[in-house]
Amino acid sequence: MSPSPLRLRPRSRPGGFHKLAVVESDAVGAETRVWAFAHVMKGAKVGARCNLGEGVFVEAGVVIGDDVTVKNGVAIYDGVTVGDEAFVGPHAVFTNDLRPRSGRYKRPPAKFAPTRIGRGATVGANATVVCGHDVGAYAMVAAGAVVTKDVPPYALVAGVPARAIGFVCACGETLPRHLRCACGLAYHRDGAGLAPDSP
Repeated sequence: MSPSPLRLRPRSRPGGFHKLAVVESDAVGAETRVWAFAHVMKGAKVGARCNLGEGVFVEAGVVIGDDVTVKNGVAIYDGVTVGDEAFVGPHAVFTNDLRPRSGRYKRPPAKFAPTRIGRGATVGANATVVCGHDVGAYAMVAAGAVVTKDVPPYALVAGVPARAIGFVCACGETLPRHLRCACGLAYHRDGAGLAPDSP
């Protein structure tokens, strides 16, 4: 069964890899699609029902959860973990070394600073996440922002460097001051971020 008319190479389970994709990892979940010119290195882990767009690079050591969308032109490097249901916009940038060098001063991977993108979080188009930081659950990093410190859960951050400018609902809408979304979900303050109210 072909999941798409775009010549995905069929696999033994639903989902597929485009014939121009390079998928070296055996740890790619069911129903995950990998599009043209994408490269998933051996040692990377990609969950089920993900969509890796054209030109995506996933380095060995990366962990991507289930139901994640990574749009075109994104490179995700060793030390980055992307939680379930996260969205990474086109040409977003991740780093893994705060003091990168080549040659004799190149640092070993053990010195890399890990980055974690929380469940349901969004990293907008052309945003940069400097390594060593967490983007909390359902947080939203605006297009073009540069993240240089942790982003609390449900926070909306924008700018260079990125600063909190509000909060967002899990549905993606900006929350009003009373922290109740038109979709019916409500929240309360929890440290620098938010937590959902009990139903």
